Amino acid sequence: MPEDSPSGMRFERWVSLAGNVIAPATAISALLFYFGYVSSRSQYEYFGLDVDTIGLTTQDFIMRSPQPLLVPLLVLAVLGAAAVLAQASIRHRLASAFAQPDPGPASTARRWIRRGTAGGLLVMAAGFVVLLLYPLLRDWPWFNLLTPLVIALGGSIAAYSLSAARYAASLEPTADGATATGSSGTDPEPADAPAGSASTQAASPTGATSPAPTSPVLLRPAVSVFILVAVAAAVFWATATVAQWSGVGLAQSQAERLDVLPSVILDTKERLFLTSPGLSEVSLPPSAGQTFHYRYRHLRLLIQGHDRMFLVPDKWSPSDSTLLVRLDPSVRMQFQFTNQPP
Repeated sequence: MPEDSPSGMRFERWVSLAGNVIAPATAISALLFYFGYVSSRSQYEYFGLDVDTIGLTTQDFIMRSPQPLLVPLLVLAVLGAAAVLAQASIRHRLASAFAQPDPGPASTARRWIRRGTAGGLLVMAAGFVVLLLYPLLRDWPWFNLLTPLVIALGGSIAAYSLSAARYAASLEPTADGATATGSSGTDPEPADAPAGSASTQAASPTGATSPAPTSPVLLRPAVSVFILVAVAAAVFWATATVAQWSGVGLAQSQAERLDVLPSVILDTKERLFLTSPGLSEVSLPPSAGQTFHYRYRHLRLLIQGHDRMFLVPDKWSPSDSTLLVRLDPSVRMQFQFTNQPP
């Protein structure tokens, strides 16, 4: 079949569409799995469990991700909306400043852009300095949250300032008096043109030129790309920290109210020699055909895996332990009704 036939072109379009949909969906699923795993690992580590011993599936971790991601997503959504509004306002002010015949407003705008770029890079560098001091600050409780937030804040300010500098460069008047984005019939100069070019110098009414708002090297889009990669990595780090703290907070909330977990009565063939305080152990009366000899009460179901259950006492104590019970004929379990009369 020729490649340029209608059927062949239609097939290529479907393949391209599938790639555009599947790839983002796979990336989102991977992120949801990771943050759900981080939160669950911290949650059950509080009870002395390694989450890998529970036997949760990929879908289980994905389903557990909304809870730790709720706050970061809300914060990012609000910040994104604020950034869009700020961009519209700043671009309007820049366009008004460079449209005036008086060079004063344009010079003020260039000065603020330079300050924003330098300040953002300085804050970002401070975050990396704190990161390099990890051997000394690793016991600081806020290290894993404040360090990425400082890097993300500084990188965002620097990247946006560079974007504003490129936009301001496009508004600079050329030698014939037209702006780089005007309709004078000439192509606009690139944002990374060499210093001294017409697009990086503003012509005042007297014919004098003013310095470019930012170094031409910094105006290269690749610089902003690398800064945004650092910002994305910092946001990922901060979100993972929030997910970890969310798991610990959820575990502590469960530990305060263990009595709301499903109540379990456990019968076993052999004595378990449990050490957790508050548990009740009684010997079952012997009878014909009876294979279970011990009964344990005041146990709660913490979580169930594929072929095992994890039980904890119904009252928290620092000497408590989590009991792993395999679902096989060696044990017998009963789940008690909730003590709430209908």
